Amino acid sequence: MTAKTAPIASMTGYARQEGGDGQLTWSWEIKSVNGRSLDVRCRVYSGYEALEPVARAIVQKHCARGNVQISLTVNRGKLPRKLQLNREVLDQVVEMVRSLETNVRAEPPRLDGLLAFPGVIETSEEEETKEQLDIRESAMEEDLILALEALTAMRRNEGARLKTLVTGQLDEIGSLSESAAACAATQPEALRARLRKQVEELLQTSPALPEERLAQEAALLATKADIREELDRLHAHVAAARDLVADGGAVGRRLDFLCQEFNREANTLCSKAGDVTLTRIGLDLKAVIDQLREQVQNIE
Repeated sequence: MTAKTAPIASMTGYARQEGGDGQLTWSWEIKSVNGRSLDVRCRVYSGYEALEPVARAIVQKHCARGNVQISLTVNRGKLPRKLQLNREVLDQVVEMVRSLETNVRAEPPRLDGLLAFPGVIETSEEEETKEQLDIRESAMEEDLILALEALTAMRRNEGARLKTLVTGQLDEIGSLSESAAACAATQPEALRARLRKQVEELLQTSPALPEERLAQEAALLATKADIREELDRLHAHVAAARDLVADGGAVGRRLDFLCQEFNREANTLCSKAGDVTLTRIGLDLKAVIDQLREQVQNIE
């Protein structure tokens, strides 16, 4: 699957995969949330630290962005255990008994009583061979891959939902841009009328204004009232965003950049708005752009 045909994925997801080998059981748990880049944090059960770099490498193959937390827990309940005699503790107990014989009249301690004293008998797990450990770590790695595949599937399912939302919001931005272009205040005759009124007001306040200065002020007023460039850029940004959504893959960063550009143009449009209708359209644009950016923040 190429990058251009890869589906859009969310950065949020969760997966859990359990496994075992007859002696012990284990469980992989993976959580993924939004992040500016890929940040992997791994916590593995003591004795299996060799799996940490393996886990990081596998995550990088499945995820491009997001804060990913991986944990490996192990239940060693079924692993064979053996008893060991702690000679040091036993010798201390025997010495204490001997030291009290001259002061306390009592029966000599029985062997079962000495062995029952805390710390005299210890339990430990039987040591495994390197071959046994390698086989188990290989099985754990396979379960980790299954967990990451499940995480990827969840992120892509969420990505499909985000794609639908983002596409609808881009359509709304395009529709509002068309409404702004069709607004009476943006038509040439309306612009000329506004310009004539502003020039008349300018002449009333400064009747002796030179013609050259008057022409400059008129040109400035006309430039401030013209929103065609902003609308052209809005249309271009909508087209670019639609292409990114169609291409898929890890497009979250580029969509986030386009959201900044959308917001810039909407702000300029609002500042140039000369009537209530255009101002309302500009505010609606800003609201939709904010909603779009909230969704884009979740895209890988």
